[in-house]
Amino acid sequence: MRKYLYVCIAFLSVILASSCREDFEATLSNGRLEFSRDTLFLDTVFSNTSSSTYSFKVYNRSNNLITIPQVGLAQGENSNYRLNVNGKAGKIFENIEILPKDSIFVFVEVTVDASIMDANDFLYTDEIEFDSGINLQKINLVTLIRDAIFLYPSRNTAGIKETLNLGTDENGQPVEIEGFFLEDDELQFTNQKPYVIYGYAGVASGKTLQIDAGARIYFHQNSGIIIADAAHLQANGTISTDQEALENEIIFEGDRLEPRYKDIPGQWGTIWFTSGSTGNLNYVTIKNNEIGILAEGLSQTQSAAVSIQNSQIYNSAFVGMYSINGSISGKNVVIGNSGLSNLWLRQGGSYNFIHSTFANYWTQSFRNTPAVQIDNYLEVGDGLQVADLTEANFINCIIYGNKNLELGFQKVATAEFNFRFENCLIRFEDLFNDFTETPEYQFDNKEFYTAILLNENPLFKDTANNQYFINEQSPAKNVGSINGFQQAPVDLLGNSRTESIDLGAYQTSSFELN
Repeated sequence: MRKYLYVCIAFLSVILASSCREDFEATLSNGRLEFSRDTLFLDTVFSNTSSSTYSFKVYNRSNNLITIPQVGLAQGENSNYRLNVNGKAGKIFENIEILPKDSIFVFVEVTVDASIMDANDFLYTDEIEFDSGINLQKINLVTLIRDAIFLYPSRNTAGIKETLNLGTDENGQPVEIEGFFLEDDELQFTNQKPYVIYGYAGVASGKTLQIDAGARIYFHQNSGIIIADAAHLQANGTISTDQEALENEIIFEGDRLEPRYKDIPGQWGTIWFTSGSTGNLNYVTIKNNEIGILAEGLSQTQSAAVSIQNSQIYNSAFVGMYSINGSISGKNVVIGNSGLSNLWLRQGGSYNFIHSTFANYWTQSFRNTPAVQIDNYLEVGDGLQVADLTEANFINCIIYGNKNLELGFQKVATAEFNFRFENCLIRFEDLFNDFTETPEYQFDNKEFYTAILLNENPLFKDTANNQYFINEQSPAKNVGSINGFQQAPVDLLGNSRTESIDLGAYQTSSFELN
């Protein structure tokens, strides 16, 4: 019986093999392949950095199995593009088959050394050739390559990356972060080429990092800038004539240049002012980070430790501006769309914000924290670290968002808690009267509040795209105080506030609401 079964199986195998072989009799391609696109544009990448992977499909519309004798890059092995054709990696392929009425994928990547060209930005092109002679068909490949200055931690002989020491944890163990101190010849960032930073670039004690107007700084994941005790960051942006190009703005963002990453939060870490450090930032845009600015420690002088003017912070995964017992002065500042709070002031400190807009319309996850949160303590382990909130002054500001309660306070009685809002528009809709007996939320209390517009929609232009301009119909028009005007007589765009003192960072302009 078993012998008979073996004979049957062998016989069936011969029959099946014969019938299948007829199906796979291939014909050569005749130049009639179809493609999902005729040109593949790979998004801008930095030199010596691999692009994302892009793809297209090749279709066989015929009823026959076809064989493509050759598929490859026109520049052959010298090309900087890399291919994967139907699961095979390389640059030149032979005898690629496509089943009848079927298709295959072609995947493309590129890495280019910008030193092969003279220009900082240049197009790098090649072609993928299918077949040859009269049957030749081509797909164009186009990539914009940007030359850049790369800054990154070194490795020791064991291959371990350089780190920066941040002190010790509660158990006395050292806390380190992947990073490096900038050398003296790296302490000026110009606008000649973009900078790409891997890890945390540290500004050492006693040193100053100067950033020129128009500079572009890109950060890899888990990267940022850290300013040490007695170090200084001077960001000298100036007003731009083109509000799309922002040619004179200093821009900090992630190093993924593809359009789909242009508004994705959490792509890099933070700009970190450690205790004892100082900074002056003017016309700066910080976006798509975890925390836009992290500031620690009080000022050692009469001036704020960190001064930020005419600047914007957008799309922070956690907090736009986060301060722990810090000292910050802000004028014409816009902070929009943060996963927790736009502004979180913790463990006391000293703060002054003039003509600033805090607008939180975060929609990417659940948020139950206000746009602006102010505390005089910090939870550390099982205990609290408490410090005086010596001042937190807001003049001619807008605090608004898509939650009912966009202003929050938490305090302990053992430390001072001094704050004041003057001529501000605030959203605080206490629907269940949970805070009616809390003095900090009594907006007619003259100790804390003067001339408050409560729960009036400022009518921002486009909150989904961080456009917090206001128009002539906004309730924020011409209700600001002279006190704020005198400290910030022009708005973020350079418009005078002489004729109308409007709340927030922008004067009213003409536009139709969506």
